[in-house]
Amino acid sequence: MLPLALIVQARGSAVEGSDRALDQGRTADKFEFLRARGIKLYPQDGSGITRADQIVVTSAAVEETVPDVQSARRVGAALLTRAELLAQLFNAAPVGIAIGGTSGKSTTTGMLGWILHHVGRDPTIMNGAVMKNFVTAATPFASALVGKGDIFVSEVDESDGSIARYHPKIAVINNVSLDHKSLDELRALFRDFIGKARVAVINRDNAETMQLANNLPAEDVIDFSLIDSRARLFASKLDPTPDGVTFHLKELESGSVVDVRLRVPGAHNVANGLAAIGAAMAAGVEVITAAKALESFSGIRRRLEVVGTANGITIIDDFAHNPDKIAATLATLHAFPGRLLILFQPHGFGPLRLMKDFFIDCFASNMRTDDVLVMPEPVYFGGTTTRTVTSADIVEGVEARGREAHALQDRAACGDKLVTLARSGDRIVVMGARDDTLSTFAAELLQRVGVR
Repeated sequence: MLPLALIVQARGSAVEGSDRALDQGRTADKFEFLRARGIKLYPQDGSGITRADQIVVTSAAVEETVPDVQSARRVGAALLTRAELLAQLFNAAPVGIAIGGTSGKSTTTGMLGWILHHVGRDPTIMNGAVMKNFVTAATPFASALVGKGDIFVSEVDESDGSIARYHPKIAVINNVSLDHKSLDELRALFRDFIGKARVAVINRDNAETMQLANNLPAEDVIDFSLIDSRARLFASKLDPTPDGVTFHLKELESGSVVDVRLRVPGAHNVANGLAAIGAAMAAGVEVITAAKALESFSGIRRRLEVVGTANGITIIDDFAHNPDKIAATLATLHAFPGRLLILFQPHGFGPLRLMKDFFIDCFASNMRTDDVLVMPEPVYFGGTTTRTVTSADIVEGVEARGREAHALQDRAACGDKLVTLARSGDRIVVMGARDDTLSTFAAELLQRVGVR
Protein backbone atom coordinates (compact mmCIF):
# COMPACT_ATOMS: atom_id res chain seq x y z
CA MET A 1 0.00 0.00 0.00
CA LEU A 2 2.85 2.42 0.77
CA PRO A 3 4.27 2.63 -2.79
CA LEU A 4 0.77 2.97 -4.24
CA ALA A 5 0.06 5.84 -1.83
CA LEU A 6 3.28 7.57 -2.90
CA ILE A 7 2.42 7.26 -6.59
CA VAL A 8 -1.12 8.59 -6.09
CA GLN A 9 0.15 11.48 -4.00
CA ALA A 10 2.85 12.35 -6.55
CA ARG A 11 0.12 12.56 -9.19
CA GLY A 12 -1.69 15.27 -7.23
CA SER A 13 -4.20 13.52 -4.99
CA ALA A 14 -4.52 14.08 -1.25
CA VAL A 15 -3.77 10.84 0.59
CA GLU A 16 -4.78 9.81 4.10
CA GLY A 17 -4.73 6.39 5.65
CA SER A 18 -4.94 3.91 8.48
CA ASP A 19 -3.13 0.69 9.22
CA ARG A 20 -3.49 -2.12 11.72
CA ALA A 21 0.29 -2.00 12.29
CA LEU A 22 0.00 1.64 13.36
CA ASP A 23 -2.64 0.78 15.94
CA GLN A 24 -0.51 -2.10 17.21
CA GLY A 25 2.60 0.07 17.56
CA ARG A 26 4.64 -1.70 14.88
CA THR A 27 7.04 -0.22 12.26
CA ALA A 28 6.86 3.32 13.61
CA ASP A 29 9.57 4.52 11.22
CA LYS A 30 7.35 3.85 8.21
CA PHE A 31 4.52 5.89 9.63
CA GLU A 32 6.81 8.77 10.52
CA PHE A 33 8.03 8.71 6.92
CA LEU A 34 4.45 8.96 5.66
CA ARG A 35 3.59 11.78 8.05
CA ALA A 36 6.71 13.66 6.95
CA ARG A 37 5.39 13.48 3.38
CA GLY A 38 2.10 15.11 4.40
CA ILE A 39 0.02 11.93 4.63
CA LYS A 40 -2.39 12.15 7.55
CA LEU A 41 -2.86 8.93 9.52
CA TYR A 42 -5.87 7.79 11.55
CA PRO A 43 -6.61 4.86 13.86
CA GLN A 44 -8.26 2.03 11.96
CA ASP A 45 -11.53 2.69 13.74
CA GLY A 46 -13.48 4.35 10.95
CA SER A 47 -12.79 7.90 12.17
CA GLY A 48 -10.85 8.87 9.03
CA ILE A 49 -13.79 8.19 6.71
CA THR A 50 -16.53 10.79 7.02
CA ARG A 51 -17.50 11.91 3.49
CA ALA A 52 -19.02 10.41 0.37
CA ASP A 53 -16.38 12.06 -1.84
CA GLN A 54 -13.56 10.02 -0.30
CA ILE A 55 -12.20 6.96 -2.12
CA VAL A 56 -11.28 4.17 0.27
CA VAL A 57 -8.61 1.80 -1.04
CA THR A 58 -8.07 -1.46 0.86
CA SER A 59 -5.42 -4.14 0.74
CA ALA A 60 -6.30 -7.81 0.46
CA ALA A 61 -5.81 -8.16 4.23
CA VAL A 62 -8.68 -5.75 5.03
CA GLU A 63 -11.89 -7.64 5.70
CA GLU A 64 -15.49 -6.45 5.51
CA THR A 65 -15.70 -6.25 9.29
CA VAL A 66 -12.90 -3.65 9.57
CA PRO A 67 -14.42 -0.34 10.85
CA ASP A 68 -12.99 1.68 7.95
CA VAL A 69 -14.90 -0.45 5.46
CA GLN A 70 -18.08 -0.18 7.50
CA SER A 71 -17.68 3.63 7.70
CA ALA A 72 -17.18 3.83 3.94
CA ARG A 73 -20.39 1.95 3.32
CA ARG A 74 -22.26 4.07 5.86
CA VAL A 75 -21.25 7.45 4.35
CA GLY A 76 -21.38 6.26 0.73
CA ALA A 77 -17.65 6.54 0.00
CA ALA A 78 -16.35 4.59 -2.99
CA LEU A 79 -14.46 1.39 -2.16
CA LEU A 80 -11.60 0.09 -4.31
CA THR A 81 -9.13 -2.68 -3.70
CA ARG A 82 -5.44 -1.95 -3.97
CA ALA A 83 -5.30 -4.05 -7.13
CA GLU A 84 -8.22 -2.21 -8.75
CA LEU A 85 -6.57 1.18 -8.27
CA LEU A 86 -3.13 -0.02 -9.32
CA ALA A 87 -4.58 -1.67 -12.44
CA GLN A 88 -6.30 1.60 -13.39
CA LEU A 89 -3.02 3.50 -13.15
CA PHE A 90 -1.05 0.76 -14.91
CA ASN A 91 -3.51 0.23 -17.77
CA ALA A 92 -3.59 3.97 -18.48
CA ALA A 93 0.16 4.08 -19.13
CA PRO A 94 1.33 4.02 -22.79
CA VAL A 95 3.75 1.16 -22.06
CA GLY A 96 2.83 -1.09 -19.16
CA ILE A 97 5.37 -3.75 -18.19
CA ALA A 98 3.98 -6.24 -15.67
CA ILE A 99 6.21 -8.63 -13.71
CA GLY A 100 4.44 -11.82 -12.64
CA GLY A 101 5.33 -15.27 -11.36
CA THR A 102 5.51 -17.11 -8.09
CA SER A 103 9.02 -16.00 -7.15
CA GLY A 104 11.39 -13.19 -8.07
CA LYS A 105 8.82 -10.50 -8.88
CA SER A 106 10.17 -7.77 -6.62
CA THR A 107 13.79 -8.32 -7.63
CA THR A 108 12.98 -8.44 -11.34
CA THR A 109 10.86 -5.31 -11.02
CA GLY A 110 13.72 -3.54 -9.27
CA MET A 111 16.24 -4.75 -11.86
CA LEU A 112 14.13 -3.66 -14.81
CA GLY A 113 13.27 -0.34 -13.18
CA TRP A 114 16.96 0.35 -12.59
CA ILE A 115 17.90 -0.52 -16.19
CA LEU A 116 15.22 1.80 -17.59
CA HIS A 117 16.13 4.57 -15.15
CA HIS A 118 19.85 4.14 -15.89
CA VAL A 119 19.33 4.52 -19.65
CA GLY A 120 17.16 7.64 -19.23
CA ARG A 121 13.68 6.24 -19.87
CA ASP A 122 12.41 7.79 -16.58
CA PRO A 123 9.93 5.01 -15.70
CA THR A 124 7.31 4.88 -12.98
CA ILE A 125 7.99 1.83 -10.82
CA MET A 126 5.60 0.11 -8.42
CA ASN A 127 7.31 -2.53 -6.31
CA GLY A 128 6.42 -4.69 -3.36
CA ALA A 129 9.80 -4.11 -1.71
CA VAL A 130 12.37 -1.38 -1.15
CA MET A 131 14.76 -0.90 -4.08
CA LYS A 132 18.20 -0.06 -2.69
CA ASN A 133 19.28 1.91 -5.77
CA PHE A 134 16.59 4.49 -5.10
CA VAL A 135 17.03 4.80 -1.33
CA THR A 136 18.07 8.24 -0.11
CA ALA A 137 17.97 9.99 3.24
CA ALA A 138 14.65 11.53 2.20
CA THR A 139 13.22 8.28 0.76
CA PRO A 140 14.27 5.37 3.01
CA PHE A 141 11.27 3.32 1.85
CA ALA A 142 11.89 3.51 -1.89
CA SER A 143 9.40 0.91 -3.07
CA ALA A 144 8.05 3.32 -5.70
CA LEU A 145 9.52 5.73 -8.21
CA VAL A 146 7.39 8.27 -10.05
CA GLY A 147 8.84 9.06 -13.47
CA LYS A 148 7.79 11.27 -16.36
CA GLY A 149 8.39 8.72 -19.10
CA ASP A 150 5.81 6.56 -20.86
CA ILE A 151 6.73 3.30 -19.08
CA PHE A 152 4.97 1.95 -15.99
CA VAL A 153 6.73 -1.07 -14.46
CA SER A 154 4.79 -2.97 -11.83
CA GLU A 155 4.95 -6.17 -9.87
CA VAL A 156 1.56 -7.91 -10.22
CA ASP A 157 0.11 -10.49 -7.89
CA GLU A 158 -1.56 -13.77 -8.66
CA SER A 159 -2.24 -14.77 -5.05
CA ASP A 160 -5.64 -13.03 -4.94
CA GLY A 161 -6.41 -13.38 -8.65
CA SER A 162 -5.92 -9.65 -9.25
CA ILE A 163 -3.35 -10.29 -12.01
CA ALA A 164 -6.39 -10.67 -14.28
CA ARG A 165 -7.02 -6.90 -14.04
CA TYR A 166 -3.81 -5.89 -15.83
CA HIS A 167 -3.40 -5.37 -19.57
CA PRO A 168 0.36 -5.23 -20.13
CA LYS A 169 2.17 -4.38 -23.34
CA ILE A 170 5.04 -6.50 -22.03
CA ALA A 171 4.40 -9.39 -19.63
CA VAL A 172 7.09 -11.23 -17.66
CA ILE A 173 6.68 -14.61 -15.97
CA ASN A 174 9.69 -15.89 -14.06
CA ASN A 175 8.16 -19.15 -12.86
CA VAL A 176 4.93 -20.80 -11.80
CA SER A 177 4.71 -23.03 -8.75
CA LEU A 178 2.33 -23.76 -5.90
CA ASP A 179 1.93 -20.86 -3.48
CA HIS A 180 -1.50 -19.38 -2.66
CA LYS A 181 -3.63 -21.11 -5.32
CA SER A 182 -3.82 -24.51 -7.00
CA LEU A 183 -1.73 -25.05 -10.11
CA ASP A 184 -4.84 -25.28 -12.28
CA GLU A 185 -5.96 -21.84 -11.09
CA LEU A 186 -2.46 -20.43 -11.60
CA ARG A 187 -2.22 -21.82 -15.13
CA ALA A 188 -5.47 -20.15 -16.11
CA LEU A 189 -4.48 -16.82 -14.57
CA PHE A 190 -1.04 -16.72 -16.18
CA ARG A 191 -2.32 -17.95 -19.55
CA ASP A 192 -4.74 -15.03 -19.71
CA PHE A 193 -2.08 -12.64 -18.42
CA ILE A 194 0.48 -13.30 -21.16
CA GLY A 195 -2.24 -13.63 -23.79
CA LYS A 196 -3.01 -9.91 -23.45
CA ALA A 197 0.58 -8.79 -24.00
CA ARG A 198 2.37 -7.72 -27.16
CA VAL A 199 5.53 -9.51 -25.94
CA ALA A 200 5.87 -12.19 -23.25
CA VAL A 201 9.19 -12.71 -21.48
CA ILE A 202 9.28 -16.33 -20.33
CA ASN A 203 11.58 -18.56 -18.29
CA ARG A 204 12.46 -21.55 -20.47
CA ASP A 205 13.72 -23.51 -17.45
CA ASN A 206 10.32 -23.72 -15.78
CA ALA A 207 8.03 -26.40 -17.20
CA GLU A 208 4.86 -24.49 -16.33
CA THR A 209 5.94 -21.25 -18.00
CA MET A 210 7.13 -23.03 -21.13
CA GLN A 211 3.80 -24.79 -21.41
CA LEU A 212 2.19 -21.35 -21.35
CA ALA A 213 4.63 -19.99 -23.92
CA ASN A 214 3.87 -22.83 -26.32
CA ASN A 215 0.41 -21.32 -26.84
CA LEU A 216 1.89 -18.06 -28.18
CA PRO A 217 3.43 -17.24 -31.58
CA ALA A 218 7.23 -17.61 -31.34
CA GLU A 219 7.75 -14.03 -32.49
CA ASP A 220 5.79 -12.77 -29.46
CA VAL A 221 8.09 -14.51 -26.95
CA ILE A 222 11.49 -13.62 -25.54
CA ASP A 223 12.63 -16.69 -23.62
CA PHE A 224 15.60 -17.03 -21.31
CA SER A 225 17.48 -19.94 -19.79
CA LEU A 226 20.40 -21.03 -17.66
CA ILE A 227 20.22 -24.53 -19.19
CA ASP A 228 19.04 -24.42 -22.80
CA SER A 229 21.28 -22.63 -25.33
CA ARG A 230 18.33 -22.39 -27.76
CA ALA A 231 16.81 -19.62 -25.60
CA ARG A 232 16.87 -16.05 -26.89
CA LEU A 233 18.85 -15.10 -23.76
CA PHE A 234 21.22 -17.78 -22.48
CA ALA A 235 23.37 -17.53 -19.35
CA SER A 236 26.31 -19.87 -18.87
CA LYS A 237 29.56 -20.14 -16.89
CA LEU A 238 27.95 -19.00 -13.64
CA ASP A 239 30.58 -18.26 -11.00
CA PRO A 240 29.40 -17.36 -7.48
CA THR A 241 31.30 -14.68 -5.58
CA PRO A 242 30.90 -13.69 -1.91
CA ASP A 243 28.83 -10.66 -2.88
CA GLY A 244 27.24 -11.70 -6.17
CA VAL A 245 27.65 -13.83 -9.25
CA THR A 246 29.25 -13.53 -12.69
CA PHE A 247 27.99 -15.16 -15.88
CA HIS A 248 28.37 -15.26 -19.64
CA LEU A 249 25.32 -13.94 -21.55
CA LYS A 250 24.55 -14.64 -25.20
CA GLU A 251 21.65 -13.15 -27.17
CA LEU A 252 20.68 -15.66 -29.85
CA GLU A 253 19.39 -13.47 -32.67
CA SER A 254 22.13 -10.83 -32.72
CA GLY A 255 24.89 -13.09 -31.50
CA SER A 256 25.77 -10.44 -28.90
CA VAL A 257 27.94 -11.78 -26.11
CA VAL A 258 28.68 -10.04 -22.80
CA ASP A 259 30.20 -11.04 -19.47
CA VAL A 260 27.98 -9.81 -16.64
CA ARG A 261 28.73 -9.28 -12.96
CA LEU A 262 25.75 -9.04 -10.61
CA ARG A 263 26.03 -7.55 -7.14
CA VAL A 264 23.31 -9.92 -5.87
CA PRO A 265 24.06 -13.64 -5.37
CA GLY A 266 22.56 -16.85 -6.65
CA ALA A 267 21.48 -18.59 -9.84
CA HIS A 268 17.92 -17.43 -9.16
CA ASN A 269 19.13 -13.83 -9.46
CA VAL A 270 20.78 -14.64 -12.77
CA ALA A 271 17.34 -15.80 -13.93
CA ASN A 272 15.78 -12.62 -12.55
CA GLY A 273 18.42 -10.61 -14.40
CA LEU A 274 17.68 -12.37 -17.68
CA ALA A 275 13.98 -11.63 -17.22
CA ALA A 276 14.74 -7.93 -16.65
CA ILE A 277 17.07 -7.78 -19.65
CA GLY A 278 14.44 -9.49 -21.80
CA ALA A 279 11.78 -6.98 -20.76
CA ALA A 280 14.19 -4.09 -21.38
CA MET A 281 14.88 -5.47 -24.86
CA ALA A 282 11.14 -5.62 -25.54
CA ALA A 283 11.02 -1.92 -24.55
CA GLY A 284 13.77 -1.06 -27.04
CA VAL A 285 16.95 -1.25 -24.96
CA GLU A 286 19.90 -3.09 -26.54
CA VAL A 287 20.93 -6.26 -24.74
CA ILE A 288 24.50 -5.15 -24.01
CA THR A 289 23.30 -1.79 -22.69
CA ALA A 290 20.75 -3.48 -20.44
CA ALA A 291 23.27 -6.03 -19.16
CA LYS A 292 25.86 -3.38 -18.31
CA ALA A 293 23.26 -1.23 -16.53
CA LEU A 294 22.30 -4.25 -14.43
CA GLU A 295 25.83 -4.49 -13.05
CA SER A 296 25.17 -1.44 -10.86
CA PHE A 297 21.90 -2.84 -9.47
CA SER A 298 22.44 -2.97 -5.70
CA GLY A 299 19.55 -5.21 -4.71
CA ILE A 300 16.21 -5.34 -2.89
CA ARG A 301 15.73 -4.96 0.84
CA ARG A 302 15.27 -8.29 2.66
CA ARG A 303 16.48 -10.39 -0.28
CA LEU A 304 19.49 -12.27 1.11
CA GLU A 305 20.42 -9.03 2.85
CA VAL A 306 23.46 -9.33 5.11
CA VAL A 307 22.63 -7.53 8.35
CA GLY A 308 26.17 -7.89 9.70
CA THR A 309 28.76 -10.20 11.27
CA ALA A 310 29.73 -10.42 14.95
CA ASN A 311 31.99 -12.95 16.67
CA GLY A 312 32.27 -14.75 13.34
CA ILE A 313 28.47 -15.23 13.08
CA THR A 314 26.72 -13.65 10.09
CA ILE A 315 23.05 -12.62 10.24
CA ILE A 316 21.06 -12.65 6.98
CA ASP A 317 17.56 -11.22 6.52
CA ASP A 318 15.54 -12.84 3.74
CA PHE A 319 12.00 -12.65 2.33
CA ALA A 320 11.86 -16.37 1.40
CA HIS A 321 8.44 -17.70 2.36
CA ASN A 322 7.42 -20.38 -0.15
CA PRO A 323 9.26 -23.59 -1.08
CA ASP A 324 10.79 -22.26 -4.30
CA LYS A 325 12.16 -19.13 -2.61
CA ILE A 326 13.45 -21.09 0.37
CA ALA A 327 15.19 -23.62 -1.88
CA ALA A 328 16.83 -20.82 -3.88
CA THR A 329 18.08 -19.11 -0.72
CA LEU A 330 19.50 -22.32 0.74
CA ALA A 331 21.20 -23.26 -2.54
CA THR A 332 22.78 -19.82 -2.80
CA LEU A 333 24.10 -19.90 0.77
CA HIS A 334 25.36 -23.47 0.48
CA ALA A 335 27.73 -22.35 -2.30
CA PHE A 336 29.94 -21.16 0.54
CA PRO A 337 31.08 -22.90 3.74
CA GLY A 338 29.34 -22.52 7.08
CA ARG A 339 26.44 -24.09 8.94
CA LEU A 340 23.00 -22.52 8.46
CA LEU A 341 20.77 -21.79 11.44
CA ILE A 342 17.39 -21.08 9.85
CA LEU A 343 14.53 -19.22 11.44
CA PHE A 344 11.44 -19.62 9.27
CA GLN A 345 8.30 -17.73 10.30
CA PRO A 346 5.43 -18.88 8.02
CA HIS A 347 3.45 -16.04 6.45
CA GLY A 348 0.06 -17.38 7.46
CA PHE A 349 -1.87 -20.45 8.55
CA GLY A 350 -3.56 -20.69 5.14
CA PRO A 351 -0.33 -21.03 3.12
CA LEU A 352 1.02 -23.43 5.76
CA ARG A 353 -2.03 -25.65 5.33
CA LEU A 354 -1.88 -25.50 1.50
CA MET A 355 1.84 -26.22 1.25
CA LYS A 356 2.52 -28.40 4.29
CA ASP A 357 4.05 -31.32 2.39
CA PHE A 358 5.99 -28.98 0.08
CA PHE A 359 7.51 -27.12 3.04
CA ILE A 360 8.56 -30.39 4.66
CA ASP A 361 10.15 -31.67 1.47
CA CYS A 362 11.81 -28.33 0.78
CA PHE A 363 13.61 -28.14 4.11
CA ALA A 364 14.41 -31.86 4.29
CA SER A 365 15.85 -31.86 0.76
CA ASN A 366 17.75 -28.57 0.91
CA MET A 367 19.14 -28.50 4.45
CA ARG A 368 22.52 -30.08 5.07
CA THR A 369 23.06 -32.52 7.91
CA ASP A 370 24.50 -29.90 10.28
CA ASP A 371 21.92 -27.19 9.48
CA VAL A 372 19.21 -26.42 12.04
CA LEU A 373 15.64 -25.20 11.45
CA VAL A 374 13.80 -23.21 14.15
CA MET A 375 10.14 -22.21 13.68
CA PRO A 376 7.67 -20.08 15.65
CA GLU A 377 3.98 -20.14 14.81
CA PRO A 378 2.87 -18.31 11.62
CA VAL A 379 2.61 -14.54 11.65
CA TYR A 380 -0.81 -13.35 12.79
CA PHE A 381 -1.87 -9.75 13.35
CA GLY A 382 -5.64 -10.13 13.23
CA GLY A 383 -8.46 -11.34 11.00
CA THR A 384 -10.07 -14.73 10.54
CA THR A 385 -8.06 -17.89 9.97
CA THR A 386 -8.17 -21.66 10.39
CA ARG A 387 -5.30 -23.16 12.39
CA THR A 388 -5.46 -26.79 11.31
CA VAL A 389 -1.74 -26.96 10.42
CA THR A 390 0.93 -25.45 12.64
CA SER A 391 4.69 -25.04 12.62
CA ALA A 392 4.97 -28.16 14.79
CA ASP A 393 3.56 -30.20 11.89
CA ILE A 394 6.30 -28.95 9.58
CA VAL A 395 9.01 -29.59 12.15
CA GLU A 396 7.75 -33.12 12.79
CA GLY A 397 7.95 -33.91 9.08
CA VAL A 398 11.43 -32.42 8.69
CA GLU A 399 12.72 -34.34 11.72
CA ALA A 400 11.29 -37.56 10.28
CA ARG A 401 13.50 -36.97 7.23
CA GLY A 402 16.64 -36.81 9.37
CA ARG A 403 17.18 -33.06 9.78
CA GLU A 404 17.35 -31.12 13.04
CA ALA A 405 14.31 -28.89 13.57
CA HIS A 406 12.57 -27.20 16.51
CA ALA A 407 9.08 -25.71 16.90
CA LEU A 408 8.96 -23.18 19.72
CA GLN A 409 6.12 -21.21 21.26
CA ASP A 410 7.09 -17.79 19.92
CA ARG A 411 9.79 -15.84 18.10
CA ALA A 412 11.47 -14.73 21.32
CA ALA A 413 12.08 -18.37 22.25
CA CYS A 414 13.40 -18.99 18.74
CA GLY A 415 15.84 -16.11 19.18
CA ASP A 416 17.09 -17.57 22.46
CA LYS A 417 17.60 -20.94 20.77
CA LEU A 418 19.53 -19.44 17.86
CA VAL A 419 21.82 -17.42 20.12
CA THR A 420 22.53 -20.54 22.21
CA LEU A 421 23.32 -22.65 19.14
CA ALA A 422 25.38 -20.11 17.18
CA ARG A 423 29.14 -20.42 16.96
CA SER A 424 31.83 -18.78 14.84
CA GLY A 425 31.41 -19.61 11.15
CA ASP A 426 27.64 -20.04 11.35
CA ARG A 427 25.14 -18.03 9.35
CA ILE A 428 21.75 -17.28 10.90
CA VAL A 429 19.08 -16.80 8.23
CA VAL A 430 15.84 -15.04 9.21
CA MET A 431 13.14 -16.04 6.69
CA GLY A 432 9.56 -14.89 6.32
CA ALA A 433 7.13 -12.43 4.75
CA ARG A 434 4.26 -10.09 5.71
CA ASP A 435 6.07 -8.96 8.87
CA ASP A 436 8.41 -5.99 8.82
CA THR A 437 9.47 -6.70 12.40
CA LEU A 438 11.51 -9.65 11.15
CA SER A 439 14.17 -7.13 10.14
CA THR A 440 14.17 -5.71 13.67
CA PHE A 441 14.47 -9.26 15.00
CA ALA A 442 17.46 -9.92 12.72
CA ALA A 443 19.17 -6.73 13.88
CA GLU A 444 18.59 -7.71 17.51
CA LEU A 445 20.14 -11.14 16.85
CA LEU A 446 23.26 -9.44 15.49
CA GLN A 447 23.52 -7.38 18.65
CA ARG A 448 23.00 -10.42 20.87
CA VAL A 449 25.62 -12.64 19.22
CA GLY A 450 28.03 -9.71 19.31
CA VAL A 451 27.92 -9.26 23.08
CA ARG A 452 27.93 -12.88 24.25
